[in-house]
Amino acid sequence: MAGYPPGSGYPYGGPPANPYAPAPAQPYGAAPPQPYGAVPPQAYGYGAPQPSAPYAKPEKPGKQHGDGGYGQPPPSAAYGVASPFAALLPSAFPPGTDPSLVACFQMADQDGSGFIDDKELQRALSSYNQSFSLRTVHLLMYMFTSSNIRKIGPKEFTSLFYSLQNWRAIFEKFDRDRSGRIDGSELREALLSLGYAVSPAVLDLLLSKFDKSSGKNKAIEYDGFIECCLTVKGLTEKFKEKDTMYSGSATFTYESFMLTVLPFLVA
Repeated sequence: MAGYPPGSGYPYGGPPANPYAPAPAQPYGAAPPQPYGAVPPQAYGYGAPQPSAPYAKPEKPGKQHGDGGYGQPPPSAAYGVASPFAALLPSAFPPGTDPSLVACFQMADQDGSGFIDDKELQRALSSYNQSFSLRTVHLLMYMFTSSNIRKIGPKEFTSLFYSLQNWRAIFEKFDRDRSGRIDGSELREALLSLGYAVSPAVLDLLLSKFDKSSGKNKAIEYDGFIECCLTVKGLTEKFKEKDTMYSGSATFTYESFMLTVLPFLVA
């Protein structure tokens, strides 16, 4: 057939059936491959044994998690992947919310819509000495709304605020020299306290990404720490939805993988 490569059912330059090539066959008698995302035993240093998965099974309802049981982001859809631009439903402040927090939200909600946008949230948090870049604010909004429309309601704002309080306390606990930064070993301990056991290789990547000094300090400041926690927590929670056996291994379709990772890159 003119203009078509020999043996191809596609026009010249057309895509193959899969968006990536299949893995090569395993040689006869070779050891089975490591699960995707698993860390080789020797990569786990610091004297800690390698767990079956780098995160723990969820606790029973009613228990507080290390990163704030009350302030948990909403669960994702059980089946499929929710739209990253899903509309938010109106919400209300949970009973017993601090009146000053209610007043803070209402002051930021200048049009009385029941929602505040990214810049309004940034200003509201700064009034509580929680100053963040817009990228961090966008990540916070995504984590607590599961949407990229960059608006947040009273219920989500309350959860976000109490989680930030807890994360600040963790940052200050591990910033032992009160430098306003935590180094690699302190970051590892902080993530462990939140329930995430990352390998040295992943830890180095996190430091490289969130060190605002481009690697000169080899440490991260509070804003970078929050971004780091949001990224590790968000990606881990998305992965755990697929890892129903808590084995440290999961299967994603190409579409669900892209919709899982991209919101953290484009925030």
